[in-house]
Amino acid sequence: MINLFEYQNKAQLTDRFEKLEEFLDEIWQNREKSPYFYADEDETRSEQQQFLQFLHRTREIKSNKYVGLIIFEDKKINLLPKIFYDPNRNYTEKEIKAIHSHILWYLSYCRKIKFPSYLTSLGTAKADFFEILIYLFARYTHDLLQNTIFQHYQQVHSQLPYVKGRLDMQAYSRNLASGQWHRLPSIYDNFVMDNDFNRILKYVAKLLYHSSQSSENKRLLSDILFVLDDVDEGKARPRKCKHIRFNPMFAEFETVQAYCRLFLEHSISFNYKDRFRLFAFLLPMEYVFEDFIFGFIDRELPHVRARSQVSSKTLDEQGIFTLRPDILLEVNGRRIIADTKYKVVYDGAGDPHFGISQPDLYQMVAYAVRYKVQEIFLFYPEAVVNDAPLALEFVVKDEFSGEKIVIRPVQLPIINRELLASGGQGGDLRTVFEPLRRRLVEKLIQVLEK
Repeated sequence: MINLFEYQNKAQLTDRFEKLEEFLDEIWQNREKSPYFYADEDETRSEQQQFLQFLHRTREIKSNKYVGLIIFEDKKINLLPKIFYDPNRNYTEKEIKAIHSHILWYLSYCRKIKFPSYLTSLGTAKADFFEILIYLFARYTHDLLQNTIFQHYQQVHSQLPYVKGRLDMQAYSRNLASGQWHRLPSIYDNFVMDNDFNRILKYVAKLLYHSSQSSENKRLLSDILFVLDDVDEGKARPRKCKHIRFNPMFAEFETVQAYCRLFLEHSISFNYKDRFRLFAFLLPMEYVFEDFIFGFIDRELPHVRARSQVSSKTLDEQGIFTLRPDILLEVNGRRIIADTKYKVVYDGAGDPHFGISQPDLYQMVAYAVRYKVQEIFLFYPEAVVNDAPLALEFVVKDEFSGEKIVIRPVQLPIINRELLASGGQGGDLRTVFEPLRRRLVEKLIQVLEK
């Protein structure tokens, strides 16, 4: 197993990974057109895959901005968040699992990246991040299918000896012309199991069955596939899954739908002669961090009104350049802009800018002027190598209006150091991260109500 942290460490490229770059190139070219795989215009035009860097001169590989897992034949590459990287630390398997638990906790608050709200005990899934995700999906879906199977009315066209529903007059006229007057083409709604959602579910279950290495997960997925044996097979697309709606009788299947979307939107597979050779589950961590912070504020601070990705203003009067701050907050009658920056900041030693980008400050000033806001927060994640809190405040004076714009960089506590030090523990995800949840709530209240 190889552990790579975003843009940080490198690993030796062995003979076993000779064809990995070729596979990743093909996957990049044929990837699902998801916004998560288009960070900027340059990447949309790039023909080079963005998942891993291949340093051919030194025969090494390095992680880019994606977090998740790549399975190549029987080998795994863990792609981990850079905020957990410590160059002086050799991470154990238990510590890697603790990092994966953090990612699951972040996802549990996300709104754009649909992570199901159904969470179970981490101790029951003694495996890595990907196997835990599969277990959560398989366990919930397996238990649900024991009690009910999703069926819905689907329009059916059929030739019958009697009329059912309504007669298809156009088709019947063709029957009369060919002497088949006794065949009555009928159009009717039938309550069927072989429907779009179950086909998607079967596709995802089969995909994960071939990718999982856990015997328990394979057993659960095999049972799901047995129940769906009469459902047709076909490749599923996330956009089709997104548009399926459920009536109240089948509301519990919305969680299954959320899991399917999660896997379909962020998973990539490549098979050769019906055998899966490569599987990747990839998340862009900068989007996860942004989505997590917004979801956390929205859920945990009920007295704060939060709006995400507000795009009501443009930089220019012609309306060409849109301004889209990450979060617009209303706190006790004050309007505040918060922008998430998934970057590692420092305590100032050796870097007079503390790792804060000057273009980021320019961007914040533009937000303040156009949204008529005087307070702006830059939310950064804490990192394991630096937990010294930032005590910074940048004041920019608008020479036209005479108003002062205050920009405050803030490091948010999003790492459970006790969990990381102990190498993980069992228990419900909410219980394990309850101390960290309280610390983050206290920090946000402290800075927002200052």
